[in-house]
Amino acid sequence: MVKVDVFKGKIIGNERGFAFLEVEGEKNDFFISHKDLNGALHGDVVLAKKLFRKGHSESAEVVKILDRGVKELVGTFHTSKSGGFVVPDDNRFSNDVFIPHKKINVAKTGDKVVCLITSYPKKQNPEGEIKEVLGKQFEKETEVKCIAKTFNLPLVFPKKVVDYAKQISKEIDEIEIKNREDFRDKVIITIDGEDAKDFDDAISVEKLKNGNYLLGVHIADVTHYVKEGDPIDKEAYSRGTSVYFPEMVIPMLPNVLCNDLCSLRPNQDRLTLSCMMEVDANGEVVDRKIVKSVIRSKRRMTYERVGLILDGDKDLCTQYEEILPLIKDMETLAKIFVNKRDKKGSINLDVKESKIVVNKKEIFVEEYKRNFSNQIIEEFMICANETVAEYMFYLEKPFIYRIHERPEEERLNKFLEFLKGLGIVVKFKKNKVFPSDFNALLKKLEGDEKFFLVNRVMLRSMQKAKYSPEDVGHFGLSSEHYCHFTSPIRRYPDLVIHRIIKAFLDGEGDLEERFGTFVYTASNESSKKERNAIDAERAVDDYYKIQYMSGKIGEEFEGIISGVTNFGIFVELKNTVEGFVRLNVLKGGRYIFDEKTYTLSNKKNKYKLGDKVKIKVAGVDYGNKRAEFLLVE
Repeated sequence: MVKVDVFKGKIIGNERGFAFLEVEGEKNDFFISHKDLNGALHGDVVLAKKLFRKGHSESAEVVKILDRGVKELVGTFHTSKSGGFVVPDDNRFSNDVFIPHKKINVAKTGDKVVCLITSYPKKQNPEGEIKEVLGKQFEKETEVKCIAKTFNLPLVFPKKVVDYAKQISKEIDEIEIKNREDFRDKVIITIDGEDAKDFDDAISVEKLKNGNYLLGVHIADVTHYVKEGDPIDKEAYSRGTSVYFPEMVIPMLPNVLCNDLCSLRPNQDRLTLSCMMEVDANGEVVDRKIVKSVIRSKRRMTYERVGLILDGDKDLCTQYEEILPLIKDMETLAKIFVNKRDKKGSINLDVKESKIVVNKKEIFVEEYKRNFSNQIIEEFMICANETVAEYMFYLEKPFIYRIHERPEEERLNKFLEFLKGLGIVVKFKKNKVFPSDFNALLKKLEGDEKFFLVNRVMLRSMQKAKYSPEDVGHFGLSSEHYCHFTSPIRRYPDLVIHRIIKAFLDGEGDLEERFGTFVYTASNESSKKERNAIDAERAVDDYYKIQYMSGKIGEEFEGIISGVTNFGIFVELKNTVEGFVRLNVLKGGRYIFDEKTYTLSNKKNKYKLGDKVKIKVAGVDYGNKRAEFLLVE
């Protein structure tokens, strides 16, 4: 008898009908052709058997559907003679849902709706009923609401949570203050973006007599208000993270907490957890302590204002004269940290970010301009995160670390093949690659036209960072120990580790019994919620970008080829908007795709990742949320 290799996994659909199977413990997904899905749809948990098919070494066929993953979806409703159908917004769910006449309710053609799937016929489309009409297709508010629904993001807090939050006292008990280190006399400031409302980190820097610096990173003590297992805590665990859209935020905590009680507003007493670090001239933390504290921020600063002060703006230097020495010390210390991380070989990937601004309903998209004030805060947060993680690691207490594993061998080999194809010689040891190897490569290519190309492919060769109770370090930052300590207002893992640290500081006994199992479930769940939030934010940004580009049809722009596939090329403009040039509009006849060198070529033309091109905006594809481009010869 021939043994059949059967395994359990989750279907990840594709708009073109095929799918992939995610199997826990397997590094690579299995390819499943449309005919081998056997009725399985995106999100389903299935049993599958391995196949051996030409062109796909890791192929599989579904043999049994264990659980339907998508029971409710968001899409656009269309009427038909036999009833109607819903075209899902999530293009991974490639099947339309049939709606019988009696299940249409009040939906009309062009409505965005929530559809409940009621049956899954094996050889026909799923059937369903209209549960809710969200609004009209192409209306901005409706489209954003649809994306939130597609990613299961809750737009309102349950009444139970809201009522519980209203009962929280706004007064700080004097006894609580006496049990904390009092930093209210220190010069402490917050630095955030112009439109930020939740200020969860504040900074102090002092020059010591021995020439070292005393860096204080003061983080909002959310756990003083959010108790383990209370309604707010359970809701925060369910949400996992705050989600940021251009015109709205879906917060992890109710507003009374994230924008008021826990927000480190200027001239108001706030409870914090402070990481105090003595740093020498080489950027090494030579002493540290983590304490429960109370602070009173002196100023609410922005990246823009601090950047101008560092550039010598006379008016702002006069206006903020009392904190000018602090800002200068912050700049000096941050430069020490930058130099230290550079020597360690921390990887500085050049990743563009977009800034989407809506002014009187008009959308503007531009590249997010960073100045050194952004990097100051980043460096201080990294230092605090490393210090806290190392502190808890050597205590051997249950904890949640932020880990970034080394590149997988298969991806690393592909990257090395790619470099070889470009004629770039590197001396990587495949089984012992270091962050410094990648950093040295980027430094070597600075100013070279290949830099963008290598930077982009290098990023794709990396693994994704995630949360874990097992400390394996952070490859990208070249950190032996790393965690997320600095944002408990908007990230659940930060809240959990604050709770663990405070329990230790208070002398609680068996932390293993209280947190030992929970750090595993919380790490796993928080990683999933983070990925979901990133995908949702990207989908909303893409929608705003195509709204912006819909007013640019016929205009020409310069861009860089940011993606090459066997069905066309992606081009990224200077403002970070990415559009697609379909294969069938490329001139010169049949093209061949080379996935090793990321090129698409024929006898006349060759297009590769990183090439500069000129495009004309041909239109926008609302279904795929992307602009359609034509190459200008």
